[in-house]
Amino acid sequence: MLLAACEPEPPAAPDERVRPVRHVVVAAGGGAVARTFSGAAQADVEAQLSFRVGGALRARPVEVGDTVAEGALLAELDARDFVLRVREAEAQLSNARAGLRNAEASYARVRTLYENDNVALSELDAARAAAESAAAQVSIAEQNLADARLKLSYTRLTAPARCDVAETFVKENENVAPGQAIVRLSCGGCPEVKVSVPETQIRDVRLGAAVTVHFAALSGQQFDARVSEVGVATTSSATAFPVVVQLEGTCPQVRPGMAADVEFRFDAQPAAAAVRVPVVAVGEDRDGRYVYVLERVDEERWRARRRAVETGEPQAEGMPITTGLEAGERIVTAGVRRISDGMIVRLYGGGA
Repeated sequence: MLLAACEPEPPAAPDERVRPVRHVVVAAGGGAVARTFSGAAQADVEAQLSFRVGGALRARPVEVGDTVAEGALLAELDARDFVLRVREAEAQLSNARAGLRNAEASYARVRTLYENDNVALSELDAARAAAESAAAQVSIAEQNLADARLKLSYTRLTAPARCDVAETFVKENENVAPGQAIVRLSCGGCPEVKVSVPETQIRDVRLGAAVTVHFAALSGQQFDARVSEVGVATTSSATAFPVVVQLEGTCPQVRPGMAADVEFRFDAQPAAAAVRVPVVAVGEDRDGRYVYVLERVDEERWRARRRAVETGEPQAEGMPITTGLEAGERIVTAGVRRISDGMIVRLYGGGA
């Protein structure tokens, strides 16, 4: 017994509650958040032109890829029927004017006779009415002539500005109907890019904001652009809002239809600008959201302290913490639900 009493005590069994945990040091959030949305380039101004009247296509002197000046002829209908209508309207106007002259002369004679008491008042009224009716007929004939000349002018389709011919739809000698597409023009300077922005980000898009555009077909090139249009309603196919950005500078290599990626840089909200942590580091129960902050006990052991936090909306970069944490603190990132307040843990893989 005495010998046994002199033997040293066996080492204490290790604490089974010391479990390894993954961790991260809290870092301050950035001042901006980058988001990229896909879209396609489209002409700055695009017009699909058609005739206001129908007929046989007499000429279409332009082809796809041609550059046309303002007022240049794009297509022309066979105008013979319209020329005949103009001549008919001119003849009707001449006839109406002749009738007016005759009616006015007759009215002048009857008025002279009436002043000499040689005709009744009813004859004077009839002569006046005939003259007024003839004047109305002249006015109608003038309007018909103007309408015929206007329709004749509609047989010529001209370019509204300096544009490129993007597409043609009909060939010569084909019969076309009013409103049927004849050519499609791409006008303006650099193309613009249209993207769809989800409802969670549309509130951060501002008119005039600077963005960066990359085209898949133009590898390695980057183009500066600015937001020119922000949609106020979602598209019919999805819960996303249309946003248009206008390329700046010169960009002859960019063509409408090219696939593009537009990078937006949104100003960080106060919640996001403070600190961010991995989403898995944040637990939640009936008392609210929380994290476990690690406090050093010795060289190998740490104590996990539960701390309530307030968070913003989850982002791709992590969960923004509005209150409860500061940059530089160390928190548990895995196994949050398997530890409790005050538990002694060790860092997975070591670490200081």
